[in-house]
Amino acid sequence: MQARRQWDRLGNGGLSFTELGFGAAPLGNLFRAITEEEAQAILQAAWDAGVRYFDTAPLYGLGLSETRLNHFLRGKPRGDFVLSTKVGRILRACPPDQRDGVGKWVDVPSRREVYDYSHDGVLRSLEHSLERLGLDRVDILYAHDIDIFNHGSEAAMLARLEEFMAGGYRALVRLREEGVIRAFGAGLNEWEPCDWLLSRGDFDIFLLAGRYTLLEQEAQGFMDRAAARGVGVVIGGPYNSGILATGPRPGAHYNYAPAPDWVLERAGKLQAICARHGVRLVDAAFRFPLLHPATVSVIPGGQGQAEMGSNIAAARAEVPGALWRELADEGLIPAGLG
Repeated sequence: MQARRQWDRLGNGGLSFTELGFGAAPLGNLFRAITEEEAQAILQAAWDAGVRYFDTAPLYGLGLSETRLNHFLRGKPRGDFVLSTKVGRILRACPPDQRDGVGKWVDVPSRREVYDYSHDGVLRSLEHSLERLGLDRVDILYAHDIDIFNHGSEAAMLARLEEFMAGGYRALVRLREEGVIRAFGAGLNEWEPCDWLLSRGDFDIFLLAGRYTLLEQEAQGFMDRAAARGVGVVIGGPYNSGILATGPRPGAHYNYAPAPDWVLERAGKLQAICARHGVRLVDAAFRFPLLHPATVSVIPGGQGQAEMGSNIAAARAEVPGALWRELADEGLIPAGLG
């Protein structure tokens, strides 16, 4: 079974996370199509290994990820798992030649994404997600992708953040107060808007993808401030989209693109030190975010049985404290961890 971490900022019993969670973006046919049978087998492998935290979003496969979770979770006791999904996009049906995500989401419904961080938009998004999931509640809602990467500039991001705080944020507070959800936060690819939100609202849990990893720790200050307030952080993308799983080999990926030289060099140093301690790079990469007290779960993606098996092995791996100390001595991770 999986080790667990308890989050209870509000003193109401909170939520129990498995340290290994399931990031369900690959179930949306991310970059390649997988069959329904493959998707269900991957989910079953995770469940059999004790994984009980599942994260999805309307964006993932333009609804496909949520509907595949519907198939899998149907019949499972609702109290046995923690489920999060996201708000901020409404999916609109459209002709196939007008759909979004061509080249990223393969063999998925024909839908257009409409950003909507308003009060009513958040409620509408939750209603649509509950229909796709076949459930009457989710545990956590994250405001999705309010960052520069998705909105194109800092000014555009700030406008969306302000829109969310004036509208969607109020809806989430109300949903939490009414017990419809247990917690809310934001799911982002950049730590700066997480920090911006943390300083301006009563947030519970953030999902930060790819920015607090064995490879890069610029988000350390945000992580510290979250921990000080009892705010949990789910870490997505712990392998920086591949290089910390594969190592710095030719064609290795970083942020869904070929890894630049500085990433290859740093990953090479990390791998060499791990090898001296008899530890797989991927194991150290999985365990590293869990050294921080803010972290409640780590959710690597898994689009195949081999990847899922590797994630399960990483979650069970023992990493000696001497490895963390050497990495800190070399300036590759902050001192005082482990």
